[in-house]
Amino acid sequence: MTTPVTPAPTRKSGVPKTVWDLVFTLLIPIAILSPNILGSGVSIANLMGGGTGGNVRAYLLAAFVPVIYVLWDILVNKNVSPVALLGGATALFSGALAFWYVDGFWYAVKDSARPLFTALFAFASAATAYPLFRIFLDAASIAESPQHRAATQVAMKSPGVARALVQATLAFGVVDLIGALVNSVVNYHIVVARFKTDAFNAQVAQANAVMRVPGLAISLIGAAIAFWLVQRAVTARYGKGASLLEPEKLTARLQEAGEL
Repeated sequence: MTTPVTPAPTRKSGVPKTVWDLVFTLLIPIAILSPNILGSGVSIANLMGGGTGGNVRAYLLAAFVPVIYVLWDILVNKNVSPVALLGGATALFSGALAFWYVDGFWYAVKDSARPLFTALFAFASAATAYPLFRIFLDAASIAESPQHRAATQVAMKSPGVARALVQATLAFGVVDLIGALVNSVVNYHIVVARFKTDAFNAQVAQANAVMRVPGLAISLIGAAIAFWLVQRAVTARYGKGASLLEPEKLTARLQEAGEL
């Protein structure tokens, strides 16, 4: 039941966004699914009617808390970048799948739907003029000055860099597929109880907790490989020191090359 988190400005409260992400996408859902929250004897499923009905309602609530958080983040911060919209789309997709009441093998598949969706989107976008990793980098350059943003755009349209963006997108998609497979295997071995039971909800919470760090690590590895491929192409085209993450140097190199 993992849900992607969309980039957004830091809240005025001063609490880092990563803390809010952790609270709303992991801690609250785990607490809702727990049959005994922190040993207090309190169970959200029991508070919601108990029995199979209470377990189903608690399961749906745990599934929708991250979805609502992601969508609220987009609407409140008016973040309509392609990355945010992709995050919103995957959140809605995850929310819709919450009503697919399955357990065992099919639950393991369902819980891996987000990385599968992202991987398929990446593969499809690789055949277009705007592969997914280019969208990511383009969104990251929104806050740059017009001149620096123009330099980033010119660099990404360079034939060698453009090919690297396609390769990076495919690599990112492959790693997401690997992440989906790992997540499915973990869920298949942990979530063995029948749907609508206390044990099922507890095992879902356990699987989410177990996969949080490995899932994040796999995503970071995919992003790192993708960026390495792009950076290698940028260096080959514009020389050592040129980087999409350092727009000042990139702008200078483009001006030297007469491309800006």
